[in-house]
Amino acid sequence: MAQQAYMTETADGGSGPERPGSRLRRLAHRLFTGWRGDPRIWRRGAVLTALALLLALVMLVHAHIPNAVGNLGSLTETFLPWLGLAIPVLLVLGVVRKSAIALIAVLLPAIVWLNLFGGLLTDKAGSGGDLMVATHNVNADNPDPAATATGVAASGADVLALEELPASAVPVYEKALAPAYKHHAVVGTVGLWSRYPMTDVRAVDIKLGWKRAMRATLATPEGPVAVYVAHLPSVRVKIEAGFTARQRDKSADALGEAIADEPLRRVVLLGDLNGTMNDRSLNAVTSQLRSTQGAAGSGFGFSWPASFPMARIDQIMVRGAEPESSWTLPRTNSDHLPVAARVKLDTGS
Repeated sequence: MAQQAYMTETADGGSGPERPGSRLRRLAHRLFTGWRGDPRIWRRGAVLTALALLLALVMLVHAHIPNAVGNLGSLTETFLPWLGLAIPVLLVLGVVRKSAIALIAVLLPAIVWLNLFGGLLTDKAGSGGDLMVATHNVNADNPDPAATATGVAASGADVLALEELPASAVPVYEKALAPAYKHHAVVGTVGLWSRYPMTDVRAVDIKLGWKRAMRATLATPEGPVAVYVAHLPSVRVKIEAGFTARQRDKSADALGEAIADEPLRRVVLLGDLNGTMNDRSLNAVTSQLRSTQGAAGSGFGFSWPASFPMARIDQIMVRGAEPESSWTLPRTNSDHLPVAARVKLDTGS
């Protein structure tokens, strides 16, 4: 049986196949039929209106949501951008419900979300930069370390930080990265590879009892730069305990203290911080350094999980440098995406 075509009247009084635009107009006409002259449009949708106002309130006062119970504040801030997905849902429900007050109320969370994250939607990347840096949590259970190393080295980064390095795989990474980088150092489970000479390499105590952070001075053509590599403890979301991040928060404070004591003016921090720039618990670090993604990226730059990135927990941050561009690199065998940035080093005194 032939499929029946939708027909619409043509200008000469005949008929022809209905165009997609006509179908949309017909649907819109059905949705809004009965709105005009119906006083109930201002009385319907009380629940939708309340939900829209609550959504706006959560985004407005997220910094004041307490962490006392399950670190609820940090959990909210970690996934704060995703609250925006509720806005189109509320909008559609408001149309279906034929509620004018609900549609007006939806404008409030939309404005708040755009104020918080609208700047990330534009492409702020430039084409300059003195130094290209990259960082990657390679995953301790990576089935092919050599391929992962080769993949990130292909980015052309001048400086590369790797986190979650198992001792057994370090020789594999060293061999794979040797052609691209003359200088490298591994401290505990983090490592730094560089085209420029390194001095003053040492572990940074982040209060864990084992080494997951390091610092080195790089002799770049523009002068010395202090580079920190850090892998802060993981966080977990548990029903009985909420967002468990106490050890991560303690380590972040220790890292912040180390950076505050850094004598060099130009600082680059590379690593897996297991937290986003919105998470107040990382303030000891984020208050001192500038995120390259926020300043010179395009989009949110989510880096984890690699299969469906939902949060930017792998960070490149700077002090005494101007971010020029920031982006994620192609996926490797890790559960994180590598991230990279180009920065212009400050030459002032």
